Amino acid sequence: METLVNYFQHIPSYQRSLILAGGLVLFWIIEGAIPLFRFRYRRIRHAGLNLFFTLTTIIVNFAFATLIIRAADYTTVHHTGLLYVVRLPLWAFTLVGLLVLDLIGAWFIHWLHHQVKWLWKFHLVHHSDTWVDTTTANRHHPGESVLRALFTLIAVIVAGAPVWLVFLYQSLSALFSQFNHANISLPKGLDNVLAWILVSPDMHKVHHHYRRPLTDTNYGNIFSIWDRLFGTYRHVRDTKGLVFGIDTHPEETEHNRVGALLNMPFQTYRPPTEESSSTVVAAASSPYSGDKN
Repeated sequence: METLVNYFQHIPSYQRSLILAGGLVLFWIIEGAIPLFRFRYRRIRHAGLNLFFTLTTIIVNFAFATLIIRAADYTTVHHTGLLYVVRLPLWAFTLVGLLVLDLIGAWFIHWLHHQVKWLWKFHLVHHSDTWVDTTTANRHHPGESVLRALFTLIAVIVAGAPVWLVFLYQSLSALFSQFNHANISLPKGLDNVLAWILVSPDMHKVHHHYRRPLTDTNYGNIFSIWDRLFGTYRHVRDTKGLVFGIDTHPEETEHNRVGALLNMPFQTYRPPTEESSSTVVAAASSPYSGDKN
């Protein structure tokens, strides 16, 4: 455990970048070999579009890096934050810290994006992807990336997380996002067991169904327990019946062009529709999803 702490305490920036790039390449290769959905799309072009937004996310995160590091250093020196309310062994300190960072920096801001109309309009860039794969993980409008970075800063202050824990969380957050967006499916039994604690690929795919109510479920990134605790968890037995994208932006000219995606938050709000529980996974042959294995 101390070795892990020491590594992330002194991890160079290029190694953090390698973790991000390495996870992306790994899941890109795996989903190319054994895809859950056989999408009819230009895979390289789709990746290029999503990598543009990955780049803008990285730029925003670098802009916030100094603030986050200073906040982490302050909490370490002054022992402020939830992690210092009681003295914890290192393993518990790490686990509780990751839980708090994940709750505020990922789950809560994600939930807010689905509750507030103007935030949802920014979040549409992510949900409008009709070909969800590992590159979708960082497909966020720059405006949304700013808000996510701001809530990460808030999470660091509330938790009292030291720098090494922040870097560990950010690395795990990136890897889990790439993992649970990847166009793969684990053996059903393994996925179900994993989803009791962590966000599995099948669990997150439910969130990317193109219509409510499934769109407004399964907000988690690392830990699935938040959705179970707050009543937003939903299980779908057959994920091959899911339809990706968002019903308010079905045209490729709107969801597959950089300019259109950057302008999406500034359009007039389009209220999403809702389907009955008996049809939430019916449309398996919809053109949104392409061919299934």
